[in-house]
Amino acid sequence: MQITAAMVKELRERTGAGMMECKKALSEVGGDMEKAIEHMRITGLAKADKKSDRTAAEGVISIVIADDGKSAAMVEVNSETDFVAKGEDFQKFAANVSQAALQGNPADVEALNNAEIDGGSVDHVRKELVAKIGENLQVRRFVVRQSAEGVLNKYLHGERIGVLVELKGGDEALAKDIAMHIAASKPLCVDESGVPAETLEKEKAILVAEAEGSGKPAEIIEKMVQGRIRKYLAEITLVGQPFVKDPDQTVGKLLKSKGAECLFFARYEVGEGIEKKQENFADEVMAQVRGS
Repeated sequence: MQITAAMVKELRERTGAGMMECKKALSEVGGDMEKAIEHMRITGLAKADKKSDRTAAEGVISIVIADDGKSAAMVEVNSETDFVAKGEDFQKFAANVSQAALQGNPADVEALNNAEIDGGSVDHVRKELVAKIGENLQVRRFVVRQSAEGVLNKYLHGERIGVLVELKGGDEALAKDIAMHIAASKPLCVDESGVPAETLEKEKAILVAEAEGSGKPAEIIEKMVQGRIRKYLAEITLVGQPFVKDPDQTVGKLLKSKGAECLFFARYEVGEGIEKKQENFADEVMAQVRGS
C-alpha cells in the first residue's frame, strides 16, 4: 500500500513523532493507522527503557497548593536538556505529577510513579513521553505537606528553584517572603535543633583544629570555638540568617515580631547533587564521524 503524505501528516498529529518515524511505522503495518500507533507505542516504550541510564540533570520544579490551602506538594522532574524542560508536553507532565502527589500523598517515588494521570500510571506516561521526545525523563523526588492550622505558601524562582514553607501564625504574605528568603539564602534547617549531630561535630572538629594552630591557651581556644560555632549556626539556620529584604534583622526576629514561627520548609533546586557528565563537543562530533 502506498504511504501518502496525508497519512504521515495524520500520524504525526496523533503521536507527535517525527515524519520519518511515522512513515516507517506506516510502512511496517501496511498503512493501517491504528496498528501504526500501537506499533509506535510498543517500540517507543522499549526505547524509553534503553534511555533510562542517561543523565537527566535539567528539568523543572513544580509546586501545587490545594484550593483550601491545607496541603501542598512539590516535585522535581528531570530531563536531559533545558530545551526539553521548557517544552509544553514536559511542563504539562510535571504539573500533572505534582497534582498526583498532592492528591495521593504517596509514600515514596515508586508509589508516585504508580499513581494515575492521563489514563495511565505516571511511569507509563513518562515512558511514552520519553519515546516521543527522545530524552531520558525522570521523576526524581517530591514532598507533600499537610497542615491542619498552619499557613502554607510557595515560591518559584523561574522553574529551577522551588520552596514550600509552612508557618504557624503570620499570613500568606509573610510565608511568601520567608520562602523567597529560603530560595536565596539556602538555610540547612529551621533552627539549631534541626542541625544533624554529625554535621555539627564535623564542623566543630574543623574549628578546633584551626584554633589549636593559633598556639593560644586551651580556655581561649574553647571560647574561640564556641563563638565560631554560634556564627556557623547563624549562617546555616533559617532563624539565624539576616533577612534578605532587611539584613538589619534576622529571620527569627522578623517571625517573632509577626507572632509567627516556621514549622517546615523544603527547598529544591533542579539537578542539585546529580553528577553531570562532561561532554567534549569536538570529541563527540569526531566519534559520530568515525561511526558513520
